Amino acid sequence: MADTTVKVDTQTRDRFAAIAASRGQSVRAYLADLAQREENQAKLSAATAAFERAVTRPGFAEAFDRDFGGLPEAASAAPRAA
Repeated sequence: MADTTVKVDTQTRDRFAAIAASRGQSVRAYLADLAQREENQAKLSAATAAFERAVTRPGFAEAFDRDFGGLPEAASAAPRAA
């Protein structure tokens, strides 16, 4: 992969360097990991929002229980989110 330059102020650069050092990483590796985590978090947030929309549809919980056998015994005593 080709290298590039990103301009940030020195305070931000120093903060990235300190965080990376505390994790035993280079700034390059830390920023790559940070980008991956942020992408994953965005995908998880989108999936969570889609699930939250789905469970509000009438009959969703009943269809889930029918198709997947309902909740395990221990979980069925806990309050349901849907």
